[in-house]
Order: sequence, then structure tokens, then C-alpha cells
Amino acid sequence: MTGQSALRAVTLYGADYSVYVRIARMVLEEVRVPYTLVEVDIFTPETVPSDYDARHPFGKIPALEHDGFRLFETDAIAAYVVDLSHEKNLVPADARAHARMVQIMRIMDNYAYPRLVWGIFVEEIERGRAGQLNDAEFDSARRTLAVLDGLAEDPYLVGAHLTLADLWAFPMLSYLRLAPTGQKLLADFPKITAWMETIGRRPSALATRFPREGTTNPSRHKQD
Repeated sequence: MTGQSALRAVTLYGADYSVYVRIARMVLEEVRVPYTLVEVDIFTPETVPSDYDARHPFGKIPALEHDGFRLFETDAIAAYVVDLSHEKNLVPADARAHARMVQIMRIMDNYAYPRLVWGIFVEEIERGRAGQLNDAEFDSARRTLAVLDGLAEDPYLVGAHLTLADLWAFPMLSYLRLAPTGQKLLADFPKITAWMETIGRRPSALATRFPREGTTNPSRHKQD
């Protein structure tokens, strides 16, 4: 089967605070596939279902199940969902646009995630280092944003259509925006800030907001 009917009874396992769970959820939301989120907090082992090791042998999140088919790794989950949906624009057919999309996704995974989420948000909000980051930490984060800014097109990161690149970047930059230094950094990149406003108005972003967003009290932020 193809299309939305092929994706009935999708179950996603993970935590609503997770960057990568939010990516998977935004993909599901964008292709308008109903799904159930089963909360799995891998940092409180006593609450993890006894069968979760069979779903993700490395003990991370997210994991997906659909009609008896189990899958883990966010890339694989996103590709599977898109392949079985009608929303092919999320993965460009054009070779250069496709390559740029993958490049941005890997930049977010390999550089933005450690430098912006862990290096800024976690350090300032979770570890109480607001206003105490050193020059190297600040410069590393700024360099990462500058690279993304240089690659970004308009209105979406890869051009005219929303792609997986946008869905990869938005959750990470959403955490960055919650930190004082993150706000200062983003102020220097109006193109990225405008793009965040565009993505932030989409139903997929609104439906998957982190618990930390919209509250004045820091919530626990444990990473996948």
C-alpha cells in the first residue's frame, strides 16, 4: 500500500523533550499521518518498558513501529514515513537540492547539536552557566550559525519547498533560542530568525512544542 492509508497505526516511542523525537514527530505531522507517541524517558530506566531494548538495542530514542515493522534511527524513520506518503516535496528530486538538504542535516547533527544544544542551551539553562560561557564556546556556536546562514535559501533552507533540512534544524534552534546567549547569537542572523518564525507558525511545529517552551521554569532536558 502507499499513501496515508499505508501508515495507519504508527507508534513512535520517545520523549517529548527530545530533539530527535521532535524531528520524527514533525515529519509525521507534515505528511499528516496519525500516530501515537508512547513516552519513553531513557534517563529514568525504571520507567522504560521492558521490551524497549528490542525496539532500540542501543537504548536511545526515537523508535517507530508500524504494522509489525520496527525501526530506529531518525534518518531511517523520516525516510520511511516520506516514502510511504504523498508528501514527496520533503525530499527534493533535484540532485543539487537533495545534496544540500543532506548537507544541512549532517551539519545540524554533527556540529549544531553539540555546539548549540549541548554547548549553549544545556550549559546555560541546565547547568546554570548563563552569562558564563567562554569565548571559545561562543565563537564555536556563532561559526556554526554563520555556516547555516550562508547555505540557507528563502523561504526555506533549500529553497521554495519545505524539506527534511528544515525539520532537522528547527528543533535544535528552538532550544538555542531559549538560552540567553542563544538569543544574542540569533539576533546577528536575521535570515535565520525570520526562517524560524516561518517554521514556528506551521502546525507541525505548534503541535510538537517542547515542554520547556512557553514556561518560565527550566524543565529537565535529557538528550537522545
